[in-house]
Amino acid sequence: MKLNINDTFNKELPADPNNNNVPRQVFEACFSYVTPKTPSQPSLVHVSKEVAQLLGLSEKDWTSKDFIEVFTGAKTQEGSQPFAMCYGGHQFGHWAGQLGDGRAINLMEVLNNNQRWALQLKGAGETPYSRRADGLAVLRSSIREHLCSEAMHHLGVPTTRSLSLCLSGDEVLRDMMYDGRSAYEKGAIVCRVSPSFIRFGNFQIFASRKDKKNLEKLCDYTIRHFFPEIKNNTKNRYLDFFHAVMDRTLKMVVEWQRVGFVHGVMNTDNMSILGLTIDYGPYGWLEGYDRDWTPNTTDRQQKRYRFGNQPMIALWNLYQLANALFLLVEEAKPLEDALASYRPRLMQAKIKMMRNKLGFFTEKENDGLYIESLENTLALIETDMTIFFRLLASIDGKDQPKEALEKLQPAFYHINDLNAEVRATWINWLEKYRERIQEEGIASTLRKDKMNLVNPKYVLRNYMAQLAIDAADKGDYTLIETLYELLKKPYDEQPEMEKWFAKRPEWARHKVGCSMLSCSS
Repeated sequence: MKLNINDTFNKELPADPNNNNVPRQVFEACFSYVTPKTPSQPSLVHVSKEVAQLLGLSEKDWTSKDFIEVFTGAKTQEGSQPFAMCYGGHQFGHWAGQLGDGRAINLMEVLNNNQRWALQLKGAGETPYSRRADGLAVLRSSIREHLCSEAMHHLGVPTTRSLSLCLSGDEVLRDMMYDGRSAYEKGAIVCRVSPSFIRFGNFQIFASRKDKKNLEKLCDYTIRHFFPEIKNNTKNRYLDFFHAVMDRTLKMVVEWQRVGFVHGVMNTDNMSILGLTIDYGPYGWLEGYDRDWTPNTTDRQQKRYRFGNQPMIALWNLYQLANALFLLVEEAKPLEDALASYRPRLMQAKIKMMRNKLGFFTEKENDGLYIESLENTLALIETDMTIFFRLLASIDGKDQPKEALEKLQPAFYHINDLNAEVRATWINWLEKYRERIQEEGIASTLRKDKMNLVNPKYVLRNYMAQLAIDAADKGDYTLIETLYELLKKPYDEQPEMEKWFAKRPEWARHKVGCSMLSCSS
């Protein structure tokens, strides 16, 4: 297996001089060299052929023993030097100090077709940043990460990718719901792929220690390799860098809102500096439209990372990044001005996104109020977000509101909740919707095509992932492949896959893994 290795992070940035792989504080270094734990009996469960091809790998490569050994940490690819990154972060709003790659090990950077890809194993053993953990991962969480990374890419959401999902052959002890009921589960390893895995926290750790020299080195490295549009020798480069990161972050979170994705743990150490969705843990998609829903059991009370709050948490995290970069910018006002522009730009981006979802071709001054009215109406009765927007495309200007409501009924979880008052509110909204699309005068087929490009028919609902997990626990990996193929074309009708265009079944409403999940999920 040949890979065009072209490492930069561990060549251009300062390394931890201590090679002892024990949990400790690491200073004045961007990373520590580590060696993955050797798995007892590694085997391949699934590979993303598309991602393999991005790296220049052929079918002969990804079906080889060499592939399995390298991407489980059983052996080190010639020419590479695995390492774990050092970073800090705010967790649930509180500064946690040094965190770092506790169960992620960066293998190498590969250059193929003028594109740089960093390859990282999740679940391959301890690092100096593992604290009290073992650095391992289980099959359950690994299936969720592997499938979701690829599903998000095909939805058009900025994301890291996943190359492979492997079993380690070892048993891993986990307390899934943090309730004292630990159990052994199958160990697994995912190979994540991204242009870079640098996070907000990589900058925060240096700023928190007043390490201006290494903060500057990290910023210059990041700009040089990933923000080539920024002139690297100008005084304003760090401010320009912040603006660029804010642009990418805003775009990412608006895309989350578009498809109903809830990350679950938007800590600053889980925020990619490239504006990519990173670290798939207790994530989920909205089933019933609920702006207050979070999939994370740890966040059950506070609901800090709930669906409706994600855009504001992104802003809070950007404030923390601005505080870190202030050490280099040395002026508060330019950073404050940049942050002040976020809210109006967010509102503008959200309204544009929602216009597309609603199939509107023109702009109107009161669109923001109209969208707010829809969100309030959706919350009156448990309404499946994905199904609602997909079915909305089938309504045209000829439909009376009562007829339109009939078309939308498959999106309602409990039709008996559609009482007279709720029905009247829906009828009122649908009448305004009909007036709007009549006024625009766009052919219904054109409008439907436009809407179906932004409103997915298929998303990775938690119960679907859980079905794949349950089957995989018994050694059956066919559903992983089925869902992988289904989610490669989320906007297509795929009539042979129609059974997945359905509301969450009642058995999954409160089942572990199908509703709320823990950070070990």
